[in-house]
Amino acid sequence: MNKPATIASALKVLQVWPALKGHTLTGLSNAEIAAATRQSAPNVSRALNTLVEGGYVTRYDNGRYAHSVKTLQIAQAHANHMSAFMTRAQEIDQRIAAGSR
Repeated sequence: MNKPATIASALKVLQVWPALKGHTLTGLSNAEIAAATRQSAPNVSRALNTLVEGGYVTRYDNGRYAHSVKTLQIAQAHANHMSAFMTRAQEIDQRIAAGSR
């Protein structure tokens, strides 16, 4: 079976984005991201520029990078969505349990 077509440069950018996980307040340097992703510093710089331009990453005044508010809003929307489904599932479970007595 053939693999679907991909954009190699996009995949490199997408390797940088999750490397920032857990560093929202402190950020990471280009060198730290390069080490974490095993990409060259120039590739990481291009990826970060792309992510900053797209609004997914922010560059702090000290030159470090972190997930942007836009990324955090996406994460929060997911958490809210999951919470709503968990609440709904618990309500159904309670109704099932109440009817089985």
